[in-house]
Amino acid sequence: MNSQEHNPSVSPAPTGGGASPQDLSSVHVTHVREDVAVTGRCANVHLPTGRTCTLPMRHPGACSFVGPEEAESIAAH
Repeated sequence: MNSQEHNPSVSPAPTGGGASPQDLSSVHVTHVREDVAVTGRCANVHLPTGRTCTLPMRHPGACSFVGPEEAESIAAH
């Protein structure tokens, strides 16, 4: 067999850093403000700024972050 030919009986070698799909949760760590989340909001926190997403839970697209004061007022209602 020529080395350029593909042998369909051989499985491709695994790629990546060895993390199985079950291990991917540790790669993407999110922080959620529980007090905002109970109002039905996304509540993901942007850690470098402390800003919170106040879009509806499971919204499409990127988060829209607001300052802690605005998030606090949403959580209080």
